Amino acid sequence: MQDPTSTLSRSLALRMLQTLGESGTPPERGVRFLNVGNQSYLDVLRAEYFEGLLSAGGSTFKLVQAIYGGGKTHFLMCLRELGWQHGFVSAYVGLSPNACPFHEPLLVYRAVARALRAPPRDDEPLPPTTGLTDLLRDLIADRRAESGDAAVRQWLMRTVRQLAIENQSLRNAIAGYGLAVLDDQLERQDVLGAYLLGDEVPVAAHREHGVFESITKANAFAMLRGLCQAMRGLGFAGTSLLFDELDRNLSIGSTSKKETRLFDTLREMVDLCGRGALPGVLVAYAVPPDFLDRVRDYPALQQRIASPLPLSVRSPQASLVDLERMDLDPHALLVAMGGRIQAVFEAARSVKLDPIIQAANLSRVAQEAASAQWEVSHRRVFVKTWVGILYDQVAIGERPITSQEVTSRIQSGARQLIEVSAATTPGASYVDF
Repeated sequence: MQDPTSTLSRSLALRMLQTLGESGTPPERGVRFLNVGNQSYLDVLRAEYFEGLLSAGGSTFKLVQAIYGGGKTHFLMCLRELGWQHGFVSAYVGLSPNACPFHEPLLVYRAVARALRAPPRDDEPLPPTTGLTDLLRDLIADRRAESGDAAVRQWLMRTVRQLAIENQSLRNAIAGYGLAVLDDQLERQDVLGAYLLGDEVPVAAHREHGVFESITKANAFAMLRGLCQAMRGLGFAGTSLLFDELDRNLSIGSTSKKETRLFDTLREMVDLCGRGALPGVLVAYAVPPDFLDRVRDYPALQQRIASPLPLSVRSPQASLVDLERMDLDPHALLVAMGGRIQAVFEAARSVKLDPIIQAANLSRVAQEAASAQWEVSHRRVFVKTWVGILYDQVAIGERPITSQEVTSRIQSGARQLIEVSAATTPGASYVDF
């Protein structure tokens, strides 16, 4: 099998290395060059869904489960890149009790509308533009360059104004915003753009544009459904909605009433996927393991997501993606990850390290990281430590590192991350591999 890093450009490698060394977190672009241990899941999702059900207009809901620091965010980033490769719009949304609790539909709509990204070109840095309005503006610009203003106007009037979505106001707002961009009508862009992003806009301001219904807490979930339906009509293959619970107590905190509302929302989303009301949509919801324990008290949801086996070749329709069942054991996983990181380092720094010396060093670092338990992710400690060692090997010369040095570096890295955790958000998780 060809090494995936063999096609890695130096410019992308430099950006990836910066993220890995500074924070130990998955980079915005190029996560596929680092990915190991979960390929069996991605292969099933590619074959069964992105190249199968979703391309045929179906939809699916997947629950991604892992301990904190167990690779949930990393996996969602892999799903995002996989979707982009197949022409899908994506929205990665981090959920938290204060910023975006999942049981608040209006906040979720706003977060999705602001996070939408069209498939980027090649491996260039993600553009600063993001969100529904930027996506529409870029789409108009591309169509103008390709076919001219007259053809774009005809497309907006005859196709976009007749998109097969449930809500007429949303459809009119999308078409009206596109026409405002085409005609350089800035005031109209401001009004309809704010509306599409879920901001509070007086009804009088958008009524004259054929938009009669505001986006509110009561209809936000239906509007999100319409937004996903619109993406295929605009020419994209589908939509990936990637929700990531970042807080240890989920985005609902510990309130049972909010928990019920969250489970109601999830049940509705699972049902919509089940009956094909979200054409071409993948919904992935990443949670800690105790989530399934809490769902047992809510049979209506448990019955919908329960399956005898997690997702695999033998059970491709299962809802659960269990990242505690990886393709590799912990030590082998870190060794494989370290090999990918070394390849990124070599591409970024234009060097070639001694494979024998570094294989021994990597094995020692991986063994120490895999055998230790901390309040922070051992994978993140491993990533930052290994990147630092690679820099040292270039700066002062390649050499075997001792077990004592490895232990010292690993423990120092863990203490630093624990101190940062305590100083920022006690109890909150880190975005980890």
